[in-house]
Amino acid sequence: MKSKLMFCLFAVLTVFCLSSCYKIDKGKSITAVGSSSLQPLVETVAENFSNIHLKKFILVQGGGSGTGLAQVQSGAVQIGNSDMFAEEKSGIDASKLVDHKVCVVGIAPVVNKYANVKNLTLDQLRDIFSGQILRWKEVGGRDIPIVLINRASGSGTRLTFEKCIMNGKPPHVAQEQDSSGMVRQIVKGTPGAISYLAFSYISGDVIKLNIDGIKPTKENVAQGKWPIWSYEHMYTKGEPKPKSLTKEFLDYVTSFDVQNTIVNKLGYVPMTAMKVKRNADGQVVEK
Repeated sequence: MKSKLMFCLFAVLTVFCLSSCYKIDKGKSITAVGSSSLQPLVETVAENFSNIHLKKFILVQGGGSGTGLAQVQSGAVQIGNSDMFAEEKSGIDASKLVDHKVCVVGIAPVVNKYANVKNLTLDQLRDIFSGQILRWKEVGGRDIPIVLINRASGSGTRLTFEKCIMNGKPPHVAQEQDSSGMVRQIVKGTPGAISYLAFSYISGDVIKLNIDGIKPTKENVAQGKWPIWSYEHMYTKGEPKPKSLTKEFLDYVTSFDVQNTIVNKLGYVPMTAMKVKRNADGQVVEK
């Protein structure tokens, strides 16, 4: 009986020592939150990064540019993904954030196929979203009502669209959606629907519209011919430390290999391809 007691005591002590001395290495992780337009790129790059760098994980979430900026400013996450400059978002102190521009995204108006429209003038597009044009037949389409779908007010995609197209006109009251994926689904399934999407979200089940005969292509964005585009920003709260996981991941996103493979493949425009540049006030000039 005594020997059994001693054996049990020895086993307990052994387990305690092993658990105290041996710690499981769960690896390192950071979180990037924000823009749904940038989300497909960050998710893909994060997966590749983790496959190369074992036990280093990048957790990616959407929520919109406003959410990304607010959370990185508060210190809740390491990276805030945004389609807008921090200076454009109320409540954000841009002086405390560092802007890492990783690529450019084009944005195009998209319609349900039944509308039977492929081209609009910029004025027609503005009049549709301000509620002055109400039926598709007024712009050469079918005799059905126009159904407006907007992104939510905190969306960087919406801010970019309104800044580039609306020219100060207030948008007409319409249903709002938090994610680009949901916008695409609603436009696809709703006759007469119109909205706008980043190129990376546009698929063959909706029609992307030309504006004044100009096609929404990456080449036209890079040349400054397509009017609706924005930088994709990955903001940090201050400069990331030189050997930190945040710094390592940002360097990977902006590396030559990623910029010329994944960025291009997913429909974004590499920073090096741009022939024009835009500031926080919306002014576009040649580089």
